[in-house]
Amino acid sequence: MIDAGRAALACANDYLIELLDYMTKKGAPTMAGVFFYNGDWYDESPRVTGPMEHAFWMSSTVFDGARSFQGMAPDLDKHCARLARSARALGFEPTMETEEVLDLCTQAVRKLPKESELYIRPMYFARGGFIDPEPDSAEFILAVYDSPMPDADGFSAHFAQERRPARDMAPTDAKASCLYPNSGRAVAAARKAGFDNAILMDANDNVAEFATSNIWTVKDGVAFTPAATGCFLAGITRERVKILADAAGIEVQETFMSREDVMNADEIFNSGNFGKIMPVTRVEGRELQPGPVAMKLRAMYMEFARDSQLF
Repeated sequence: MIDAGRAALACANDYLIELLDYMTKKGAPTMAGVFFYNGDWYDESPRVTGPMEHAFWMSSTVFDGARSFQGMAPDLDKHCARLARSARALGFEPTMETEEVLDLCTQAVRKLPKESELYIRPMYFARGGFIDPEPDSAEFILAVYDSPMPDADGFSAHFAQERRPARDMAPTDAKASCLYPNSGRAVAAARKAGFDNAILMDANDNVAEFATSNIWTVKDGVAFTPAATGCFLAGITRERVKILADAAGIEVQETFMSREDVMNADEIFNSGNFGKIMPVTRVEGRELQPGPVAMKLRAMYMEFARDSQLF
């Protein structure tokens, strides 16, 4: 029986080698990435938690998301700084200084090819606690991996049934993993209805944001975005868009936005880390074209990003 088992294992190993060789020759997609945990670098995702850990059980996990593309990593320092604020908002203490997190993210990007399009995800998770996490039980982990930039041609969206919670209903001042299942439900429903994304309202029936990014509209050349009331994260890319708009002489108004404002807008676009600035080309049943304000701001953003070269 032992000899038979060894023979079967050898046969399976040969098959896996042949399969890997075949996939390589056929150009099958593989995800490249680097990971840092507990002082060590890995080229595969380390297994670090289990069912008795607070983060696994009670979702005491925060993260931030930055991007690197063509060797550029715009506003990476701001993303690393927000990570620490998110940890404290969820009740535990970060274990690293922002400069240390920034240095690790930079090292990780430089370990991969310059032309890579990467998602940079530093995280903290709590190990101890019952309902609330033990403040000193947080641990840091970093994942940097292939994640192609989405096409800038545009996306579609509809209004979701799901809403953003008020600041006294959830930790909306943190980029916390526990906030994202509701976004996931909204996106799943949108895709089932034939759209790419969803627009979520707040508890007072004002437009809050897209399920995965901040929302902007344009009317008569003025750019509007929902006022930061605390029910959503006013993003780092959102703030960058405001700065770029000011430099371009585009008026920006932070306001309480209604469904009608969205449906009657000349342009609709988003701002967010994953795709930066992308136009909406269909909202509900209305078709739109990528507008001049969104396209100008996107071009300005990409020019700004050139100053963030890491190579």
